[in-house]
Amino acid sequence: MIMKTPINFLLSLTLSLFSMTFSQAQSEVYGTVRDAETGSPLIGATVLAKGTSWGVLTDNNGQYQLQLPPGKYHIEVAFVGYESFESKKLQLQAGIRLQLDVALQTGSQALDEVAVTGYSTSKIRVRVPGIRLKPRPEKKGIAGASVAAESRPYQPPYHTENYSHIVENNFKEVLNEPLSTFSIDVDRAAYANVRRFLRQNQLPPPDAVRIEELVNYFSYDYPQPKGVHPFAIHTEIARAPWKQQHWLLQIGIKGRELEMQSAPPNNLVFLLDVSGSMNSPDKLPLLKQAFQLLINEMRPQDRMAIVVYAGAAGLVLPSTPGSQKERIRAAIERLEAGGSTAGGAGIQLAYQTALDHYLENGNNRVILATDGDFNVGISSEGGLVRLIEEKRKAGVYLTVLGFGTGNYQDAKMEQLADKGNGNYAYIDNVLEAKKVLVKEMSGTLYTIAKDVKIQIEFNPQHVKAYRLIGYENRLLNKEDFNDDTKDAGELGAGHTVTALYELIPATENTELASVDPLKYQQIHPTQAANSEEVMTIKFRYKAPEASESTLMLHTLEYEEVNAMNKASANLRFASAVAEFGMLLRDSKFREQASFESLIARARSAKGKDEEGYRAEFIHLAETASLLKSGGAQR
Repeated sequence: MIMKTPINFLLSLTLSLFSMTFSQAQSEVYGTVRDAETGSPLIGATVLAKGTSWGVLTDNNGQYQLQLPPGKYHIEVAFVGYESFESKKLQLQAGIRLQLDVALQTGSQALDEVAVTGYSTSKIRVRVPGIRLKPRPEKKGIAGASVAAESRPYQPPYHTENYSHIVENNFKEVLNEPLSTFSIDVDRAAYANVRRFLRQNQLPPPDAVRIEELVNYFSYDYPQPKGVHPFAIHTEIARAPWKQQHWLLQIGIKGRELEMQSAPPNNLVFLLDVSGSMNSPDKLPLLKQAFQLLINEMRPQDRMAIVVYAGAAGLVLPSTPGSQKERIRAAIERLEAGGSTAGGAGIQLAYQTALDHYLENGNNRVILATDGDFNVGISSEGGLVRLIEEKRKAGVYLTVLGFGTGNYQDAKMEQLADKGNGNYAYIDNVLEAKKVLVKEMSGTLYTIAKDVKIQIEFNPQHVKAYRLIGYENRLLNKEDFNDDTKDAGELGAGHTVTALYELIPATENTELASVDPLKYQQIHPTQAANSEEVMTIKFRYKAPEASESTLMLHTLEYEEVNAMNKASANLRFASAVAEFGMLLRDSKFREQASFESLIARARSAKGKDEEGYRAEFIHLAETASLLKSGGAQR
C-alpha cells in the first residue's frame, strides 16, 4: 500500500489501532510528536482535525489525545519552526482509539512516498525510505505507545518582569484647573502582586505599586443602590493622616448585587497559556486549580470552551454545558506546559469561539490566564489591543488573570484587560483564586455598568488645590467626559470602587508651582462659587448594551473637617492602604507618613474581617516596615 503525500517533511509515521472502548459516543486519535532528527518530543505542537475547530497541544512528553466524534478526518500536526504534516483521511468509529505518531523536520528534504510494510489489528508500521532515526532511550507511554524519555523542562527567562512607569499625580491649582476627570478602575492585580514580593521578603518595584488597585482590593461598607441607577455613591472628608493641614476626600461607589442563580447565562471561553514559560508550580498547576474552582460554580445553563496556546493555538474543549463538569475538569487536568507563546493566535481563536456561541441575552466573555509573555504571532501591544477593541464592540468582553514570577508581563496584561471591557487580577495562591473566581465571581464575570467616568469640579472658595491619589493611567481629558465614544472602566456586580483625593483647603498658605497671571481672561464668580458647595461630582456610565451614557450628579456641602481618628472605618482603612502604597513607592507626597501610623489605623478599622483580608494587610505592612528599616533591595 502506497500513500502519496505532497508534504516534503514527513519523516516517520506510526499508526496503531486498538479495539479499546473508552466512550460509546467518541473516538480518539492519540500519539507522540517528535523531532525527526533527534527523536526528542516536541512540546506544545498543535494537533488538529482539518476543517474543524477540534485540536489539542502535545504535553511535556510530546504526547497528545484528541477526542473526536465518529467520522472521517485529515489530522494536521504543526509546530513553530517545523514543516507541518497532514495525514491521509482516517475513518474513526465510536469507542475506538487510533494511534498516530508523527516526526517533523525543520529542513526541506523531499519525501515522495511512504511505504506501509505491515497491517494488523495491533499495529500499522510505516517506513520512510532512506531515513534513519538516531537511537534513543524509550519508556512506555499512553496505551502502550513507545515514547522517548521526558524532555528537559522549559526554563523561562527570569528578571524580565515588565511594569509601566508611573508618573505620580501632582497637585493641581483649582483656579487654573478646576476639573479632574478619570475612568474608574476595579482591577486588584497590583495588591496580590505586591503581596507576592513581600511574602518573598522583597520590596516590590515602585512601578508595581498602583495605589488605586491596593485600595480597591478591599470591599467597603458603602450603601446599596436604591433607585434606577446600578450603583450608589458615598463621599466623606477627614484630615489627611500624613499632613494634618490637608484634607482627604473619599469617593465610594457600590455596584448592585447580583444573585448568581438568577444571573444571565454565561458563554465563557477559557484561553489558557500552556507555553513553556508556564512550566512552574506557581503558573500552570495553580492555573488548573483556579479554573477547577470556577468550574464548580457553573450552572447547567452556562457554557464553557477551552482554547490553549503555546507554539500554536488549539481548541481542546468545544463549548460545553455546565452540566458536563467532569468532561470540563478532565480537559483542564490534561493540560501540560511546553513550547513558545503564540498568544495572539490564541486570542483570535478564543474570540472566534465565543462569537460562534454568542448569547444575545447572556454574558459573553474570554478569560485569559497567562504570565503575559507573548513572543509569537500578534505579540505587539498595539496589535493585540486593536484586536481586543474590535471584539469588545461585538459584545465579547475580556477578563485577564495573571500568574507566576520572573518573566511576568504586568503592563501588557493590564492594558489588554482595560481595552477589553474587563478586569485584571493576579493569582498568587489558591486562596486568591477562590476570592476572584468564587467569592467575587459575579463582579468578575458580570458587568452592570460600562464606560464609567468621574469628573469633579472643585469650588475655589473652599479648595485651593487637589491631587488624585493613584489612577495615573486612568486619567482622561476634560472633553472625554461627555464623549460617549471614549472608552472607560467597567463596574462589576457587587463591586466597590474607591477613589481618594488629597485636598489643600483654600485657607492653607501652601506654596504651589506658579504660572504668570493670565492677560486676557476675565473670571466672574458665579452664585454657586459663593455657596457652601465644596465640589460637584459628576458620573457618566452606560448600561452594558447601551451606546449612550447616563449622567448622575452629586454635590458635597461644606462641613467642619474632623481628624482622621473620628472618620468612618471605611475612610480610616482606605487611608491606611493609600499611605502604605505611598511609602512603598517612596512618594514625594508622603510627608509624615509612617508604617507605625498606618498599621495602628488599619487595626482600628479592621472590623469583622470574616475573610481575614484586612488582617493579612496589617501583616504585610509590618513586613514592609521591617524590610524598609533594614534597607532591603527591590
